[in-house]
Amino acid sequence: MTKLIKGTSRRGALKTLAGAAAGAASLPLWARYAQAQSSEPIKIGFQQHSTGIGAAYGRWYGRTTEAAVKLINEGGGINGRMVEIIAEDDGTDPKRGAEVVEKFANQHGCDVGFGTLFSHVVIGSAPRAGELKLPYFVVSEGHHVASGMLNRYTLQPGITDVKSQVQAMAPYVSENLGKKVTMIFPDFAFGHDHRDFFSAAIAEQGGEVLAQIAIPPSETSFTKYFPQIPRDTEVLYHVMVGPAVLTFVKELGEFFGDQGPEIFGFIDSLEAVDISSPGLEFLEGTYFWEGMPRYAQDDQSEHEKFYREAVGVDETGASVSDPSDVSTYAHMFGCWETLHVIKAGMEASGYAGPLDRAKLIEAVEAMGDMPESQAHPQGAKRFNGKTHQVFGHQHISRVENGRLVRVHTTSIEDTMYPDEVDYTTQPL
Repeated sequence: MTKLIKGTSRRGALKTLAGAAAGAASLPLWARYAQAQSSEPIKIGFQQHSTGIGAAYGRWYGRTTEAAVKLINEGGGINGRMVEIIAEDDGTDPKRGAEVVEKFANQHGCDVGFGTLFSHVVIGSAPRAGELKLPYFVVSEGHHVASGMLNRYTLQPGITDVKSQVQAMAPYVSENLGKKVTMIFPDFAFGHDHRDFFSAAIAEQGGEVLAQIAIPPSETSFTKYFPQIPRDTEVLYHVMVGPAVLTFVKELGEFFGDQGPEIFGFIDSLEAVDISSPGLEFLEGTYFWEGMPRYAQDDQSEHEKFYREAVGVDETGASVSDPSDVSTYAHMFGCWETLHVIKAGMEASGYAGPLDRAKLIEAVEAMGDMPESQAHPQGAKRFNGKTHQVFGHQHISRVENGRLVRVHTTSIEDTMYPDEVDYTTQPL
């Protein structure tokens, strides 16, 4: 199903420009033609997980996208043109993902594609984007972009990848929680990234992974997996996704009670879930990676405060209109920041239409340091034009009195690793 995100429809975009168009009749013919061309909105195809296991993320990715586009359009759009978001549900399914990319290019005439989160959907969609020469800006975290698996038309400039995240986290886990680790992760590409890269990262710290427990992403009950956890486990590392995450953390608590190992989780296991939900009391004192802290911290920047208000999230990370509607705050900033990267790239390249897609790719590849700003409220970042991957600060939070309190922030340098590809050598 196709939908135009509220406030960014073609009708609304053209209405905004109506005042300028009214005076166009007095211009020379060539000027009237050029003005008419530039009045067309820039179309961004939003590949949204509206249904399937990514639906909670898709909902909040949509709200964040709407807020970012509203801000961009209120500021004059991109190169004087309004931005129109055309959203298509991919069902969090790789095959449908490729079909959505095709629709963006051939049916909707989109300038770029944007927004995909789940790694198996990215992997299933990116080849078609490359064939169609449609710039494809993903907000996924998977290492598939920087690994060289994909193509020059696929970029991840607004969110860091799993390899950089776990590399930066491993020293803290080893020094503060323990060195004998059991991992629980979803059995698809995203989970495999955690499995492979954390195992290597903890080994570099003198630790070891005792067991790797892969769980099907469609699983709805997890108790049967927990007996596989070795008795000498010092740290249980968990990262789960999908609609059953609340069941996962509740069953984990029922299994261990207060007698378990130290627990270090990626907030994916708790995204869109209220920490104060009954049955989650055992999380007190446990640790989580967060891309952007869900709870407003004491030193919250003015940029983050602006962003938090713009996306309609309160200081606990819930919707301002419904406290039970908890956001996917640790990830959704990637949509906001990616849209601002697209804006900056189009402005730097003088983007005027699909014939300038190659120039847009080159302009984004030329980006390096991105200072913390309203466009980048999560923090400063560094984009690697060769690998098409951005690097940034990571956070570790501890559950204290039912709140996530940040206890550690990495440097950008902590997250960086040697290049595995140079996409700039590939033809456009």
